Amino acid sequence: MRITCVHQGYELYGSDRSFVESVRIIRRAYPQARIDVVLPRHGPIVAPLSELGTRIVVEPLWILRRRDLVRLMTLGLLSLPVAMLRAWKRLRSSDLVYVNTSVVADYLLAARLCPGRALVHVHEIPQGATLTVLRMLIRWSGADVIFNSRATAAAFALDGKARTRIVYNGIAGPAAPEPKTYDGTRPLRLLMLGRISRIKGQEVLVEAIRRLSDDILDRLSVRIVGSAFEDAAREEALAAAIAKAGLAEVIALSPFVDDPSDLYRWADVVTVPSRLPESLGRVAIEAMSYGRPPLVSRIGGLTEIVEPGRTGWMVAPDDAAALSVALERIVRDPAAWAGFPQAARARYEALFDERAAASGITEMMAARLARSNRAAPAPALASVDS
Repeated sequence: MRITCVHQGYELYGSDRSFVESVRIIRRAYPQARIDVVLPRHGPIVAPLSELGTRIVVEPLWILRRRDLVRLMTLGLLSLPVAMLRAWKRLRSSDLVYVNTSVVADYLLAARLCPGRALVHVHEIPQGATLTVLRMLIRWSGADVIFNSRATAAAFALDGKARTRIVYNGIAGPAAPEPKTYDGTRPLRLLMLGRISRIKGQEVLVEAIRRLSDDILDRLSVRIVGSAFEDAAREEALAAAIAKAGLAEVIALSPFVDDPSDLYRWADVVTVPSRLPESLGRVAIEAMSYGRPPLVSRIGGLTEIVEPGRTGWMVAPDDAAALSVALERIVRDPAAWAGFPQAARARYEALFDERAAASGITEMMAARLARSNRAAPAPALASVDS
């Protein structure tokens, strides 16, 4: 059996790590299958995938990114027929093609020409015209669809003709949570982890911290970790905002890291102050797996992760004042949330570990293959092609 897995990224941010875990699930379910992994370029993601895929193929993909829409809709259209032909050839030669996210337009367009072979896993909640375009692409493709949250499924609102299922991302956490060590006698360690972008809310966090009184600032240590996607100006603007607010002694800004495990161990609380809907919220789930309660925006899939007042906190999105108030309460009264770390870990184990995701993904794949009546196993070897 030949399975092709297609991903739009090449780094190791949350969406990239989710893809690696999906490929791991597929490999475990079909250990003898030939699994080709298609990426748009080489990057940190290649190393973990090389242990799972039979072959890693790096080739151009026609990816619908908001910042590239003008180029894609003009000169980029010239490359679309070639991209679709390449995708059609892979679809035709595969028993199943797993497409990670709805923005890989060439594969969704070509899937219509190879009915019954595509499974798209939707991990995003786009806005406005972009959502309309992506919804049309999925409907056109005829692919089976996995949504990573109820919020994502509701945003796309596909009709009853599509075969869909909601499967929360399965995230590999530590074997046991880290012990809680914060009791108010040292500064609270607050972590924000993720790509620097208008969506994630780094600026909201900086403004919320700026509003805190000096006595709270003295009891707070903050790390904002991440990089902007090919946008150095955004990173420089965030650093300038921290300096202008006089918070250089409180907030440490550092670049993206491939393995965030040490950061979660360092933290007491992890914040996800997203300004626009997250399809789920991987960082919040990873935090809970380490026994770190998350402070998140009440928006999108984040509302499906956190139980306010039990496993973490929620505040209104894009509201620096509300976030500031929540931070002050967390710092002033650690006893009020003493049970949150244990409850957060328990919720992670119940809903978000790899077993739950593995069941949902493999059942969707098995159903797709059964309807297509394709099941020819093939051995797997590891290599990297470019």
